[in-house]
Amino acid sequence: MLFERQCEIMLDVFITSRVRRKIIVIYAKYPDFKTHVRGLAKLIKEDAGNIQRELKRLEKIGFLISEKQGNTKVYYTNKQFIIFKELQSIVLKSQRASQKRNHMN
Repeated sequence: MLFERQCEIMLDVFITSRVRRKIIVIYAKYPDFKTHVRGLAKLIKEDAGNIQRELKRLEKIGFLISEKQGNTKVYYTNKQFIIFKELQSIVLKSQRASQKRNHMN
């Protein structure tokens, strides 16, 4: 349980942007998830402008891929991203740690 808590703290420390952290959690936890900026804004309850900025950053480093669908740009996880599996593992461990704490309270 200590290791899982450390993973959760790592996410907060290394990924200081709240919006970026929420986006990474969604795409790491659900690697087949595809959405556009407004859909993601509705899901994580954040400003679409901030989300768009973070999506572009995450695409630039290779974590996300985008494609045009009509007039809309859709983003999805790049499962070949060099540290995708490690990042996914940290996200899933931190999620389990939160769930355990919530059940204990």
